[in-house]
Amino acid sequence: MSGQSALLIGATGATGKHVLRELLTSPHFTRVGEMGRRITAKEQLPRGSQSKLEQKVINFEKLEDAELQKGKWDVVFITMGTSIKAAGSPQNFEKIDREFVVNAAKAARTNDANQRLIYLSANYSNPDASALYLRSKGLTEQALAALGYGDTIVFRPIFLRNAERAGFRPVEAVLSPITAVLSWLSSSFTVDVRALAKSIRIAGQLGTSGLPSVASPTKRALGGNAFTTISNKGSVLLARQDL
Repeated sequence: MSGQSALLIGATGATGKHVLRELLTSPHFTRVGEMGRRITAKEQLPRGSQSKLEQKVINFEKLEDAELQKGKWDVVFITMGTSIKAAGSPQNFEKIDREFVVNAAKAARTNDANQRLIYLSANYSNPDASALYLRSKGLTEQALAALGYGDTIVFRPIFLRNAERAGFRPVEAVLSPITAVLSWLSSSFTVDVRALAKSIRIAGQLGTSGLPSVASPTKRALGGNAFTTISNKGSVLLARQDL
């Protein structure tokens, strides 16, 4: 299907900024919405792409004012997230990382049976995990799967290479040289943030049923609701496809 519309929540993040570029430069998506607490500056957008871009600053505390559903978006992409340190407290982290994400997806849901949802999560996410970060991601996946989208696809990368983040992350700084070496040995450990963005765009374009086998899409269920996951390796291999 060509001429689809895409809504992106979280376009200013480390991965989201590249997903936005993928969507704006793709002939498949003819209408793109960028909505969030911040939006991308005009000078940072690909040349000639502004005509198909709709931008809006929204308040996640008052999503009803954003009227996300009115856009009738064919595909909803959510790359929004944060760290516990950046959020300031565990409570704020869960509010931003889970509550805002789920509420935005719910607000953008229409009665279109073919509407698709793509969410950027994390490897080892589990609603029963002891670690707050992984538990939040798992609970978010579970809540998103229950919203009733026609197709829900979750990406679970391990370590993002070349990710430009607003704040310094000491763990990433230490692991970066190690993962750079591992990336030459196997595609199971790391993924370049640009490659991840491309694979996210492709998944939104094709949907679960259209994904090539190299992506190794895995059907899962949480709370009785089905969704599809794509691993770190699947993201790397999917990005290598000429799609």
